Amino acid sequence: MQNLIKNLIVKNNSKIILLVLDGLGGLPGEHGKTELETADTPNLDTLAQSSGCGLHIPVAPGITPGSGPGHLALFGYDPKEFQIGRGILEALGLGLEVKNTDIAIRCNYAIVENGIVKDRRAGRIPTPESKKLTEKLQQEINKIDDVEVIFAPGMEHRFAVVLRFPEALEPGSGAINDTDPQKEGKSPLTPVPSTPQAERVAKVAEKLIAKVAEILKSENKANFILLRGFSEMPRMPSFEEAYGLKALAIAPYPMYRGVAKLIGMHAPDLKGDLKEELDSLRENYDSYDFFFIHVKKVDSFGEDGNFEGKAHKIEEVDNILPEILELKPDVLIITGDHSTPSVLKSHSWHPVPFLLKSPYVLGGLSSAFSERECRKGEFGIIPTVNLMALALANAGRLKKFGA
Repeated sequence: MQNLIKNLIVKNNSKIILLVLDGLGGLPGEHGKTELETADTPNLDTLAQSSGCGLHIPVAPGITPGSGPGHLALFGYDPKEFQIGRGILEALGLGLEVKNTDIAIRCNYAIVENGIVKDRRAGRIPTPESKKLTEKLQQEINKIDDVEVIFAPGMEHRFAVVLRFPEALEPGSGAINDTDPQKEGKSPLTPVPSTPQAERVAKVAEKLIAKVAEILKSENKANFILLRGFSEMPRMPSFEEAYGLKALAIAPYPMYRGVAKLIGMHAPDLKGDLKEELDSLRENYDSYDFFFIHVKKVDSFGEDGNFEGKAHKIEEVDNILPEILELKPDVLIITGDHSTPSVLKSHSWHPVPFLLKSPYVLGGLSSAFSERECRKGEFGIIPTVNLMALALANAGRLKKFGA
């Protein structure tokens, strides 16, 4: 799609806003309605009635996407072509430099008892406490063999590690499984390389886990770490090169800033509430063409199985929607990067609802903003990577293809 679009780009002064409610899609709970159907969303419902609506599929039917692939697809990058580990995204989002000598890893603090994972997220340990632990690890661990170890504290239970080797790494050096078993009640996994190039990295990772476990053994809230998303720095076109758009990412969580930075968006640090995100949007509205606004907690409540919490967070977004509409963007897209049904407590393969507001949509086909109502909309079910082309077209930023 990017190759097709590249020669059709037209620059103008239009503004595009992409509002992403992470993990938006859901499934019916005990009362037969999804979280989105249960939430009281008068503003979203009214907007959906005059918008073009549909469902999108981030990777392929039946394939459950991670947050990285889901967001890349939203930005028009085919996640099957651009496969990027979450470690890179987390490290970039936390402000770390990543070189071709590096392996980046996304990490969770966890609670392990008698070799069994009791809590994969250490009770979502508060960010200040997590930061102290990460600083302690950096003081105790600077090198493993000839490899520099760089820690960066994140939010709640998350942090990032960069393993900096003395020489450039060969492709495939990050091909190592996650050590997170994905469920409580299981043992942490051992880092196992799937390519010869990754064998050295896996050995260093195993030593890192052992050293950290020794340092944290007396901690009550977080005595272990789980390593996820081993990855190397990829090569890909920037967002501005691909679409001619100067873009701002308004994303409190580091991993999503990392996705944005990876493709060249400006992504300043934020504390994390919706008010600050709105303030950033207003303050920067004249300086950018494209605005990516990210709301994380919708996904977090879904992963925790908290149906009511997810519905309530959607309601919070609905309450601030009029303030976004006051800016009169030429194109407004509201959607998620994937579905996270509370009944599954995880990401899922289900298509994600979206609406696209512009003067050039048919509208009038969906009575509310929900999975079932969006299915009735004019866009039907489409690949997620097509959303950027729709945004550009509705913003008058694509010329005709062919004679």
